[in-house]
Amino acid sequence: MKFPSKKLEKKLFSDGYKNIIAIDEVGMGCLAGPVVVCGVLFSQNFYARAYKDLYRIRDSKLLSAGQRENFVSQLIKKKHLKFAISYCFPKTIDKINIYQSVRLAMRRAILRLENSKSKIRKLRNTQNSNLGFRASNFKMIVLVDGPAKIKGLDIEQMAIVRGDRKVFAISCASIIAKVFRDKMMARYAKKYPQYGFEKHKGYGTKYHYAKLASFGPSEIHRKSFRLV
Repeated sequence: MKFPSKKLEKKLFSDGYKNIIAIDEVGMGCLAGPVVVCGVLFSQNFYARAYKDLYRIRDSKLLSAGQRENFVSQLIKKKHLKFAISYCFPKTIDKINIYQSVRLAMRRAILRLENSKSKIRKLRNTQNSNLGFRASNFKMIVLVDGPAKIKGLDIEQMAIVRGDRKVFAISCASIIAKVFRDKMMARYAKKYPQYGFEKHKGYGTKYHYAKLASFGPSEIHRKSFRLV
């Protein structure tokens, strides 16, 4: 099995970028529940060492639930990594469509991470030239999983098709997003026990379709989806 590589991130850091944000979504094709996005901000220091506990990280869809949870528990402990979760609920998805909901959640996650650097940006934007701050010290780029960049951002971006399988940073974002969403769906399963959300997490399985036929859609089903 070919694992995601760190080559792109290392090249970007060598080109002068100081921070990389990787972004990915989970739940886009579900019939129920929110679409969840995770943005992960990496500093160059993160890539300065190898982490044995992160060996064999890959796209969340290629991991078991236990493997994903183990990787997330290790990732969130890392000093030079920050992450932000954002999501859109079914009502928003039904109102503006799933694609726009994903993009909205992506912008929110990225801006939260960018705002975590607000103190540094304030230093950059005030009279700190005598302190030796340079614009190059704050170069940031967003790595987006998929074929299209995110509109409405003033941050440099790179869109990468199947990025969650090619780029280590995006794989990390996909895993955190998946674990977070799965836990949300497990909580919904307690509120709506008749649908079995703890099993299929809102995806269109035969079991899920059977429950929809029996009980009709719940409050968290996406009414705008034809199959619902």
